[in-house]
Amino acid sequence: MVPIAPPASHTAADVLQPCGPSIGEHTTVDEANDLFAARPDIPHLIVVDEDGRCEGVLTRASLAAFLARNWYSERTPVRDTHHQRGPFAWPDLPLALAAASMRAKHHTVWPVTDDQGRVLGVLTPGAVADAMHARRQPVSP
Repeated sequence: MVPIAPPASHTAADVLQPCGPSIGEHTTVDEANDLFAARPDIPHLIVVDEDGRCEGVLTRASLAAFLARNWYSERTPVRDTHHQRGPFAWPDLPLALAAASMRAKHHTVWPVTDDQGRVLGVLTPGAVADAMHARRQPVSP
């Protein structure tokens, strides 16, 4: 039997993915919906406040759920929708804790922010799982 090395203590900073497009918290629901329609390749939008700090994540699913319940969205800002809000991950968060938190909260994307609340990137379940499994390599004799 080949011994398996324990996973290294990797952190969120080691597996950051690009955060993708962001929108202001005052952006209307219709504008966000138009952006999703124009860019089918983006699964989420990072919502930022006036100072550029992360306020949350708006996913296609959360926007669709809002639109299904509300007939009036022309002037509704995304900050008034039910979207993923903090707390957010921090760069030195251990991957095992990040994985457990994402599973428990059913996050498909989790922003990683600096001390000022600005987005450094995002964690995805796939990237976290890949990094954790890649570290479980057989120990060479």
